Amino acid sequence: MSKKWSHSIWNWMTKKMDLPHDVMLDLPRITMIGQLHIYIENHRGLLVFTDKEIRLLLKTGQLLIKGNQFVIKTILPEEILVEGKIDQVIYIQ
Repeated sequence: MSKKWSHSIWNWMTKKMDLPHDVMLDLPRITMIGQLHIYIENHRGLLVFTDKEIRLLLKTGQLLIKGNQFVIKTILPEEILVEGKIDQVIYIQ
């Protein structure tokens, strides 16, 4: 009951304050430009990086990105910009 109530309060606050859900609920924001670039905000850290796979820690779970020729263009504590050919983006609980 308390989780459901807490979730309802967050939804109400998000609507009333006109804030994006990713800000209020601490969710990742993922921006892709075709299959060439992916920009991820609000991650918790880089777990795996190869030229074919990237795995990021999220608040709940992980984000797996598969493809080829990955290059990290920018990495900050909560943001990452990757170039390469992106084939899949998968949430892992």
